[in-house]
Amino acid sequence: MKKFMIIIAFTIFHFDAKSDDKIINRFIYKTNYQFQKVKDFQAKMSVRLNVPGIRMPKKTYKVYYKHPNKFKADTKGFGILPNTGIFTSPKDNFDNLKNLRLNTNLSNKEKHCITITGTLIPDSLKAQFPSEYAKLTFDPLVDVVIDTSKWLINTVTSRIDTVKLFEITNNYNLYEEMFYLPKESKVEYFIKDARLAGWLKKDVKTLMNTNNLSANSDVIKGSILVNYSEYKININLPDRIFKKRRTD
Repeated sequence: MKKFMIIIAFTIFHFDAKSDDKIINRFIYKTNYQFQKVKDFQAKMSVRLNVPGIRMPKKTYKVYYKHPNKFKADTKGFGILPNTGIFTSPKDNFDNLKNLRLNTNLSNKEKHCITITGTLIPDSLKAQFPSEYAKLTFDPLVDVVIDTSKWLINTVTSRIDTVKLFEITNNYNLYEEMFYLPKESKVEYFIKDARLAGWLKKDVKTLMNTNNLSANSDVIKGSILVNYSEYKININLPDRIFKKRRTD
């Protein structure tokens, strides 16, 4: 009888896991489908930076995006942009995670929101680890909050246990009664371990010299606030826009 009950319990657990996988795959598909409605766009982007060791006035860029992964920012002088998740498709972001599960322990204040939690795959990071052991012991979780009424990603939070590493929060506008695009994105960093300070430097796509950001700091906490305006959507941007200009 005991053996029979174990078999039943295993069968139920297996069924629930498979059911969750189907739900998660459906959520990822629907969110990615919404993202792919925008084939390309041109926009104005304003960036405010608040990161210790880096001083930068508010900067404005003219930016271009083309599906699936082409991006360019035109700027005069120096500037800085976050490289985490801003112009990456939901599918590509979820491909960087393993052991995905529906997280019912995290309560969402907003209606129509669910949370998917996964373990970050270290090889997906741009950071360079000092050893394979360091890579194996770096095991952060990522919580992705999806608004199922619009199929948009509201927040992405990376953490180790309950300690946050970074969090991206997106607010959207509806354009042309069809396309949801961010009107504001905020990237917050909570690096409290000096050994991880270098990861912040790797994660930030810089258009300036950031040697004054010391990896020996005990705490690195900061934010990058990005505002978007003057969108031109699905205008068939030519590939030549994204080609690097020769400097010789």
